[in-house]
Amino acid sequence: MASGAGKSSALLFLTINLILFLVVIILAAWDVDHAMEKTHETASVLTIPARIFPIYFPKGNMATGFFVIFSLIAGVVGFMNSITGIYNVMAWNPASLHAAAASSLATWTLTLLSMGLACKEINIGYADSSLRTLEIIVIILSGSQLVCLGAINAGVQDIENEKAYNGRV
Repeated sequence: MASGAGKSSALLFLTINLILFLVVIILAAWDVDHAMEKTHETASVLTIPARIFPIYFPKGNMATGFFVIFSLIAGVVGFMNSITGIYNVMAWNPASLHAAAASSLATWTLTLLSMGLACKEINIGYADSSLRTLEIIVIILSGSQLVCLGAINAGVQDIENEKAYNGRV
């Protein structure tokens, strides 16, 4: 992959991920706010095990709380990773690309955890439209983050190959 193609594809996917992570933050934060407002009135009529469950959401199923919390964490980490990743890819030197690749890998693992919880929530069933939207975006984002990770690692490989080639000449 030519140096310009790796840089432009990495920047494209980092920008797409920046927008998608912002949407995940907005949706997950809204769901957390909604849950805090409605939990008291809906959890008071539940039986004891469900009432003392630490993460209860009045909508969705029992996996919703974990999914929304981990989506919010993955969204915040991914948003900040996208901002710093854009800066690091713009610098386009080995040290900054290695930093971008490492932080992109950490973000991808958090996004995969959130995607697994989204799949579990889909498997259990019953989710309203905002949760389904969040599930879909997180699943798309896990694939997009993987492609972004590949583009950044291809840039790292390009820089290393270029450095090795220039050292031999």
